[in-house]
Amino acid sequence: MRIIAGKYKGRTIKTIKGTATRPTLDKVREAVFNILGQYFDGGVALDLFAGSGALGIEAVSRGIDKCIFVDVNIEAIKVIKENLKSLGIESSEVIKGDALKALDGVLKNYQFDLVFLDPPYHKNLIDTILCKLIDNNLLKKEAVVVVESSKEENFIERYKSITFQKSYLYGITKIAIYKNVGDDYE
Repeated sequence: MRIIAGKYKGRTIKTIKGTATRPTLDKVREAVFNILGQYFDGGVALDLFAGSGALGIEAVSRGIDKCIFVDVNIEAIKVIKENLKSLGIESSEVIKGDALKALDGVLKNYQFDLVFLDPPYHKNLIDTILCKLIDNNLLKKEAVVVVESSKEENFIERYKSITFQKSYLYGITKIAIYKNVGDDYE
């Protein structure tokens, strides 16, 4: 797998062998960044269910200052650390742990500008995580949350200040974009 654009464009990153994770396809990753805009002017990102870390690393390559990677799989953690080391990325953190527990604990000191949410398909975690991001005050105003799911999955359109913006289909994959508008709707 290669980094598509930015500082690390063309550099290869490792992926996890086996079927324990489902890496975001290059065409989907490229589409995500076309939707978000090509480059970022700083900020902090969160890559939940990070797998190889490809989404977060791509964001850092395109100008995000720091990314926090969270995954429960020990092989994923090893691969993320190897990828960060091979690219010389020192500003990011890797957390081994359950995403829901991390949102309630170790991540509570952060506020994110960008969140990548790519849980295992058909586990019904997305609504819970979107709510935790808001309830735990983990999103800056105007923060964007990118949700990757199967095309069959449906989730909330609005919860307090986070609102659904648009979704896109790529084969069996759905990408949904949410934004923290900053106004608390109940």
